[in-house]
Amino acid sequence: MSDISLSPLFAVNHWIWFNFETLKFVLLYLAGALVLPLGIWVVLKLPFPRAMQGLSAIAGNTAQSVMKQPIFAILLIFGLMAILLFPWIPYNTLGEDAKIMKSQGLTVIKVLGILLAVWSAGTAISEEIEEKTALTLLSKPISRRQLLIGKFLGIILGVSIFFTVLSTVFMPTCSMKVVHDARENCLVDPETSACVESMVTTVPGLALSFMEIVMMTAVTVALATRLPMVPNLTLCTTIYALGHLIPLMVKSSIGQFQIVGFVGNLLSAILPVLSYFSLETTVGGGATVSMQYLLGAAAYCFLYSLVALFFALILFEDRDLA
Repeated sequence: MSDISLSPLFAVNHWIWFNFETLKFVLLYLAGALVLPLGIWVVLKLPFPRAMQGLSAIAGNTAQSVMKQPIFAILLIFGLMAILLFPWIPYNTLGEDAKIMKSQGLTVIKVLGILLAVWSAGTAISEEIEEKTALTLLSKPISRRQLLIGKFLGIILGVSIFFTVLSTVFMPTCSMKVVHDARENCLVDPETSACVESMVTTVPGLALSFMEIVMMTAVTVALATRLPMVPNLTLCTTIYALGHLIPLMVKSSIGQFQIVGFVGNLLSAILPVLSYFSLETTVGGGATVSMQYLLGAAAYCFLYSLVALFFALILFEDRDLA
């Protein structure tokens, strides 16, 4: 076997990882991923009654401001560079490199999306309250509820576009990694079906990651009504960490530490249990996530985000903007 057959570029030159079948799946995923941002955009363009037109305008302006922020471009470039670099990194896992790459890619996309949401909430809500811009908006026929919900929808719209770009680029790299690993280990070239399967098993992980981003966006919007950006970022980091540790706290209390179990159950009732959505290792291993699990996670995401927005409205209703 010639030396070129062991080169990562050899896989690129032969386009085994990105032929008609894989391209068709990537385009299908892109169409599905664009359903949410396009759906929000279409809803915002509907001829609402005059009482609801303010909400539509606020959401549209917030989405534009999110995408015009320098942090949007910085995080997007960083995410794209990381995603494109991951397939070429030797993880030395004896054939398990693809699993590690998927896990890292899903984590990077999710963390960057949450960071963008927290930063956007700080600039769109906290700074506007501190600079009295929100008071100017409320002097128009716009209620506090419309202002806050419009900000939330605008942030979700901007973050969903950010997520769609990164996740769409991540799909071909999952296909590329299958071919790259086979050539690195001097194996027979994989079939196209193996490349497509690698992308198919990644979709549930991306869906769960986006649900986690939505919940953290609702939490950070609620916190932004009372806290500046830096305390908001610090508290969201704590909530993110605790959200993944709660199940471990509850399990460690079985037959041992009852106080730990009480605290764990209390936190699980207040904070989002993010460990339900962090299946990067499972998805990276190629395990199938059932539709029932995804629907249950989606229901939990919707209900928790709704409750978080409800408390956000309560906190914002009594906020002194003057």
